[in-house]
Amino acid sequence: MTSPGADSRETWPLWEVFVRASRGLSHVHVGSLHAPDSEFALRNARDLYTRRNEGVSIWVVPADTVTTSDPGVKGAFFESPAGKNYRHATYYTASEGVPHL
Repeated sequence: MTSPGADSRETWPLWEVFVRASRGLSHVHVGSLHAPDSEFALRNARDLYTRRNEGVSIWVVPADTVTTSDPGVKGAFFESPAGKNYRHATYYTASEGVPHL
């Protein structure tokens, strides 16, 4: 068994850290850290990113499990396909006699 140190940290996986500042808000990415497991990552994230009680919830996610889109092709990825107006609520009209719509 190796002792924690600079050499063993190089083999620890990278974790992405998300913090929710208060109830009702979304989690926001605040940084990354290396840790050997999720429990250690969560404790380190608490110590690093919420030192002044600025969070109510922390998520730690292994960085290698995060899938991202390519910023270089954002136009093609995020543009709505032509001819699919039905995906927008403006296409529909409210039904008469249905008060909850």
